[in-house]
Amino acid sequence: MSFNDDDSSDLGLSGQSKLESFLFSCELSSKVPFYTFQGDEEEDLEHFLELRTVCLGEGAKEETNVVEVTAMNHQGKTISVPIANLHMSCLPMVSLGEFELKAPVTIRLKAGTGPVTVSGLHLIASQVEESDLSDEDDDDDEEEEEEITPIKPAKKKQKQ
Repeated sequence: MSFNDDDSSDLGLSGQSKLESFLFSCELSSKVPFYTFQGDEEEDLEHFLELRTVCLGEGAKEETNVVEVTAMNHQGKTISVPIANLHMSCLPMVSLGEFELKAPVTIRLKAGTGPVTVSGLHLIASQVEESDLSDEDDDDDEEEEEEITPIKPAKKKQKQ
């Protein structure tokens, strides 16, 4: 999925931005109890993690599994928040909607042995140059002109 977003205030970018999304998934267990999501260090890109679901995997025990995330708040301080408290017999999966966090983000299995799968989208926001936008618009116009063929009205038969 890729689209241009005119109102990019949600992402902290000014002007026009391009947003690309990619599938994200990680599995937490007693062997691998945490995963740290980090974006590339390119200046013109911002990386976000949009968490959608947290679910117990095959072989999970009858125990409580707590998943927490650690990320920066609006003041730049690192905070940890539990996002799911799962149990095989009563709550094996949680839907988080569109829980969006700016990189870096650490996802940790705080309690339990898992396996727990966390899935969502990796979003990459980048600035779009004005020249790039005008080039894309010009290309779209040319394609539309080529695709549209004039339709001639049907000739009417006159009754005699």
